[in-house]
Amino acid sequence: MKYVDTVQVQKKMNTRLVTNKIAKSLFLLATLFGLIVLVVLIARVVSQGISWINVDFLTGKLSNNPDRAGIMGAVLGTLWLMVVVAPVTMFIGVGTAIYLESYAKKGRLHSFIQTNISNLAGVPSIVFGLLGLTVFVRTMELGNVVLAGGLTMALLVLPIVVVASQEAIRAVPSHLSEASYGMGATKWQTIKNIVLPAALPGILTGAILSLSRAIGETAPLVVIGIPALLIPFPSGLMDRFTILPMQIYYWTIDAALVAEYANLAAATIIVLLVVLFLLNSIAIIIRNKFQQRY
Repeated sequence: MKYVDTVQVQKKMNTRLVTNKIAKSLFLLATLFGLIVLVVLIARVVSQGISWINVDFLTGKLSNNPDRAGIMGAVLGTLWLMVVVAPVTMFIGVGTAIYLESYAKKGRLHSFIQTNISNLAGVPSIVFGLLGLTVFVRTMELGNVVLAGGLTMALLVLPIVVVASQEAIRAVPSHLSEASYGMGATKWQTIKNIVLPAALPGILTGAILSLSRAIGETAPLVVIGIPALLIPFPSGLMDRFTILPMQIYYWTIDAALVAEYANLAAATIIVLLVVLFLLNSIAIIIRNKFQQRY
């Protein structure tokens, strides 16, 4: 029987305990630092912009006069953008996830597709803007309209939807599919009636979170030339438009010349934060409501 040096063991234990306390303190400080910065930013934005939010601001048009400027055009542009982004990402993203998880054979092609999807999720958003400018704006000659912007943003968030949908499909218990096959159902019937309903909460959660990112992105739309000028309210997919983040971007720049534009930008940030909060809350409600079904 080997001799155990209790002193050495005690020293190692003490060292591990001290290391654990140090690591815990560092992680706590990092968390607190991030929360403090976030609270300071939100407090600054709210204090600067809350007094500018009123009915005229929410329903008015863009104006050169800060006291008369409104964001209804940007709100409508954001909604029209989601009209394009949501169905494109859901149809292509969920379809891709179903193919990769249920139909594609494991091999080089599957690994190639999976690797590229994972890589696309980490590509800077401005690269997607260059792609949208080349393909949709110039090659397809759509111009900087809702359809071109929506397709560009759909490409940006598509990898997120694919990965989220794959994880949701994988989380479905295998015995549900096996029972369906045992009852004589085909693969598509099993996917349609068993797998997708069970995976729906995860799919919808990932889709809503991806839409939240699309709403908050600015760089791709700057690249394809989305304006923030005095333009009519968008009423279709082929109309020029602007969105809330773009309006914040341009008003922040204009604040160097006219100080009141900084207050308008802060007020618009508050509206955008409320929209994002509502979307994320919907995702949480959907997850909590349906996660106990299966």
